[in-house]
Amino acid sequence: MTATTSWPKDDAERISRALATEGGHLGIGRGGYTLYYDRGSTLSGYDVEPMKAACVAAGLPIIDSRMIDFSNAMDLAVKGPMIAVGEVPSPQPWHSLAYAPLTYVAGLYRTAGAEVINLPGD
Repeated sequence: MTATTSWPKDDAERISRALATEGGHLGIGRGGYTLYYDRGSTLSGYDVEPMKAACVAAGLPIIDSRMIDFSNAMDLAVKGPMIAVGEVPSPQPWHSLAYAPLTYVAGLYRTAGAEVINLPGD
C-alpha cells in the first residue's frame, strides 16, 4: 500500500489548507514570508504584501514581526517555542525545542510589538 499526497495547486488552495489545519498561519519577517499550511508543509516567498492581503481576506492568522527590534525577533525565533502546526502541542512548560499552540506563540510576538491579525486580541 502506498500513500498518495495531494499537493496544493496554488496559493488559494494552500491558504484553505492552512485554515483547515490547527496552527496553520502566515509568518512574516525581515526575510519574507512563510505560509504554514500542514504539518511539515510550508511555502516561502518574498512578495509579502499580496500574500498578506490574501491571508487577511481569508481570515488566516498572521504574525508580522518586521517592526519589532531585531534582537527581540531573534530571541523569540531561537529561544521561544515553535508553533504546533497540524500536531498536538508539547506538554508545558514550552521552551525552544517544544511545540506550543499558535495563540500562545502569537501572544509572545504581540507582547514584543509584532502585528498579529485574525487571532483573539487583535
